[in-house]
Formats: sequence, structure tokens, C-alpha cells
Amino acid sequence: MSSDVRFTDFKSDKQPTWCPGCGDFGTMNGMMKALAETGNDPDNTFVVAGIGCSGKIGTFMHSYAIHGVHGRALPVGTGVKLANPDLEVMVAGGDGDGYSIGAGHFIHAVRRNVDMSYVVMDNRIYGLTKGQASPTSREDFETSTTPEGPKQPPVNPLALALSAGATFIAQSFSTDARRHAEIVQEAIEHDGFGFVNVFSPCVTFNDVDTYDYFRDAIVDLADEDHDPNDYDAAKEKILDADKEYQGVIYQDEDSVPYSELHGIEGNMSDIPDGAPENAMDLVREFY
Repeated sequence: MSSDVRFTDFKSDKQPTWCPGCGDFGTMNGMMKALAETGNDPDNTFVVAGIGCSGKIGTFMHSYAIHGVHGRALPVGTGVKLANPDLEVMVAGGDGDGYSIGAGHFIHAVRRNVDMSYVVMDNRIYGLTKGQASPTSREDFETSTTPEGPKQPPVNPLALALSAGATFIAQSFSTDARRHAEIVQEAIEHDGFGFVNVFSPCVTFNDVDTYDYFRDAIVDLADEDHDPNDYDAAKEKILDADKEYQGVIYQDEDSVPYSELHGIEGNMSDIPDGAPENAMDLVREFY
């Protein structure tokens, strides 16, 4: 790891294609700053993304990266981290990718507690497919496909994470640059699965959950008497539907990451020259 790396070292020569004003710009900048502040550099960083507006973030960042399929970013990230524990693995996604088709993977990634971070750009809408209601959309949120609203309560991703045994749960606001970067940095430094749900407004299709709304609604836990190591206090905050919290909501200081718990060591991506003995016989048996 490098001590003199700058966040600009994580910028690629590819310009983002997001809508002007999209919250994902701030989310990505905070991710890059957090990676630099923790002493990582592009040569030891692997960014995994799925489908959605966030899907090409690995193209816009300078690091190892893969643009996977819808809802499957977390299992890919898990495989990368277990194959090469020396890499800093950061998985990026959106509320549709992570809490709809990828919800099952989310729950199991949380409970495995692999030592990586998961940053979700939650804009409470499907932006890439032009404005349908997402799992985190409000119950009365009107769209072209839900003209009277989804009429379902929104998914609470923080509650899902807590119930699945999460060891680090946080929330941030993409335009609050300093706090967002600090919170992502804490997720990276956590020994285990660091989950950050980011309020990342969609300026094109969501005129309800806007920058102005979040600026007025957010309560920063740094200004509150909140102990993130207190499970019951975290549960109370997570289930409080009347407030939008920013900060580290819950952290288990006794967290033991998956690799340590199961004795996984070394770089399994290093393959010796030549196929193992009798490997081709095994291949032919199933061919």
C-alpha cells in the first residue's frame, strides 16, 4: 500500500456519462478519497459493480474492475476477496441492483462478513431504465408504471442488514463530501463487511427525494449522543421511519472477518505452471 497516493490517482481517463447533477458523482469522489486516505492505491484495489446507473463506475475509476450482471456484484466481489485477500475490494451498486434482484446476495454477503466494503447509491428510483419505482421508493411515489404509487412500504436496507447479522452499517449523503468520504473510509477500515447506504439523488427522474429534501431531513449522528457499538440504540435508529440518519449507525467491535474465521490465507489466484495431474481426465469425464 502507498502512503503518498492521492484520490485523483483513482480517476480514469474515461469521463462519466451520468446526468449532470447526478448524486453518483459525489458518491464516487468520496469512494476515491476514502481509498486514498486508507493507504490503498489502484494497483491493489478491485471495484465490482452490477447493472444500473452505477454499473460503469469501474470504468470511471482507475483500478482493477469488473462490470458484472444485474444483482450479482456481491458474489463476484466475495470471490475476488477470498481468492486474493491482499486486494482492497469495493463493491458498488444501486438500490435496484442491491435490494431487488440482488437482495438474496445482499443478505448472504452480510452474514458471511467477508472483509470488503459495499457502497450502495440509493436514489429511490430506477434511473437507468427511465424512472420506475425501486424497492426503496416511497409508498405513494408516482411514476409512469406506478401512477398511484407502488402501494407497498419501501424496503429498509439497514434493517435487512441488521437482521442478517451485519457488523458495520452506515449511511451517508453524496453531496456532503467530507462526511461521505469519512464514513466510507470507516467502512473500509472495518474488519468485516462494511455496508454504506448512500443518499444519491437522481435529478432526472426523482423530484421528491432531492438534494434540498435530504439537506433539510438528514440528522447527522455525529451531532447526536449515539453509540454505534450499542446494538439496541442502532436498532432504534434504523427502525425510526421519520428521520434520515447519516453516520455510522452500528459497528460490532468484536467482528471477525470470514477469512480469519475460516483460516483462509494466501493468494489463491497464483496458479502454478501446468495443469494439476489428472486434471484433463476429470475434464473429459464431464465433457
